[in-house]
Amino acid sequence: MVLKKLKKMFSGSSVGAGEEYIEIDLGQEEKESKVFVKLYTLKDYEDTNQIINDIREGYTIGIIDIKTLRQKDSMELKRAISKIKKTVDALEGNIVGFGENIVVATPPFAKIHAEAPKPKEKKPEFEEY
Repeated sequence: MVLKKLKKMFSGSSVGAGEEYIEIDLGQEEKESKVFVKLYTLKDYEDTNQIINDIREGYTIGIIDIKTLRQKDSMELKRAISKIKKTVDALEGNIVGFGENIVVATPPFAKIHAEAPKPKEKKPEFEEY
């Protein structure tokens, strides 16, 4: 339909009485909206760029193994996690650490349910009798 109107417009015949433009509906293209869960290994600070770009697309949940970078350089690890956290927070997503070596980062549509550790009961310093 749109192609016919364009063909008529460029061939010189009139598209319609008094029409000077053609409206094209760009929303017809269906986009595949699958969610990807990607595994990443954070070896260097530069690896954060790929993680951030994938999460910005909005369809990627990142599971990040930070063990390699933790053993290599803890200051670089802090910088990398800070950069990922700032981006995820700006996108209104979630970022949570699981154990010592895993971080999960999600776009806004996914929420991470992580139970907070229960507070330990304090024992009184002096027992009352």
